[in-house]
Amino acid sequence: MAGSGYKELLRTPGVGRIIAAQLTARFPNGMSSLAILLHVEHITGSYGQAGLVLAASSVGQAIAGPITSRWMGRWGMRRVLALTLAVCVLSFLGLALLPLPLPGYMALGLLAGLSTPPVQSAVRTIYPKLVNSSQLTPLFSLDASLQEVIWIVAPVAITIVSTQVGTVPGLLLVVTVLVAGGAWFILSPEVGRVRIPRSRRGFGAVVLKPPVLLATVIGFLLIGACSAVEVGVVRTFEEGGLESGLVLAVFSLGSLVGGLASGRVPIGPWALARRLAIVTVGLALTMVSLNVFWLGGTLLAAGVGIAPALAVLFAITSASVKFSETAEAFGWAGTGQLIGAAAGSAIAGFLIDGTGSPVGAYLAATLFAAVALLVSSVFVRALPDLRGRDAAPIPDTEAVTLP
Repeated sequence: MAGSGYKELLRTPGVGRIIAAQLTARFPNGMSSLAILLHVEHITGSYGQAGLVLAASSVGQAIAGPITSRWMGRWGMRRVLALTLAVCVLSFLGLALLPLPLPGYMALGLLAGLSTPPVQSAVRTIYPKLVNSSQLTPLFSLDASLQEVIWIVAPVAITIVSTQVGTVPGLLLVVTVLVAGGAWFILSPEVGRVRIPRSRRGFGAVVLKPPVLLATVIGFLLIGACSAVEVGVVRTFEEGGLESGLVLAVFSLGSLVGGLASGRVPIGPWALARRLAIVTVGLALTMVSLNVFWLGGTLLAAGVGIAPALAVLFAITSASVKFSETAEAFGWAGTGQLIGAAAGSAIAGFLIDGTGSPVGAYLAATLFAAVALLVSSVFVRALPDLRGRDAAPIPDTEAVTLP
């Protein structure tokens, strides 16, 4: 999509504001894991114990995603977002300020994960009410691209604060951004205008729809590949943190560029497979050499397919469900991605230990991406053809957009 096209999209009333607000509200997602890991390790002297606290937080997020997203249709977006934000802030304050034994830190980590505000599900439910049908798919592409800014900037910021100032200030920084970003998003007029009608189907029924199930499974595999890459890059340059940060930034940059470039490309049934093929080939080439320039180049190439693939996942999810089910559907997709991140990291770690080389992590990443490509190809008939139609959800007669 040309730059002028994105300018037109951002001139649509409310679009620029809600994108900025949701990116700020989600910014702590790129900070919290490292902040918790560094703080608990500093207190206990054990990365193992810190990993347990981080695992508890991840489990909480995975469980809560579809549940809190569905709650928004029952009690309203603002109520659910405000309640979860308040509990999440208190949990992080407890982690930062209370001297606790390991079970106490794990309990607070779990609570922080369970209360993570469902901003991602909320905003992707709001998008179809902000733009006309021809702008929705480009908006999903823009969203998938700009979220890479979180993963480029947030880890660097929290690492600098936690290592140079202190781990308590690091956690307090997470709290500050949580409050500021969360309040900005919750108070945005668009959040107040859109009401999600209460779903008439049972909890979990939406994830059984073939396009939603495929989007969840492929999201699991794609994010698993990305997490394996992160482990591999850190292991490759363990004596040189600067190279690790730069190579991972290039990986995200490729995704950002790819997403922005693909915004107007029609989404047919094979669009997902084509984009995943780019990711798979790029990741496979990483195993040729561990030279920093080779890795940077191959990961840049692989990254070009990531945001475009995510945009397809967002679009097919939105287009395949009723408006009342979109938040829960995106909640399940988020849970799949969280589990994928954990699985990718774990498998990459085991393969590194087994082979004694970082190449094991890149092999894991390639296998995750290759399976995603295979699944998208085998089940291509279950994917909607969005060429010539928009990605808007199926209307509910009860859906309300306030003036």
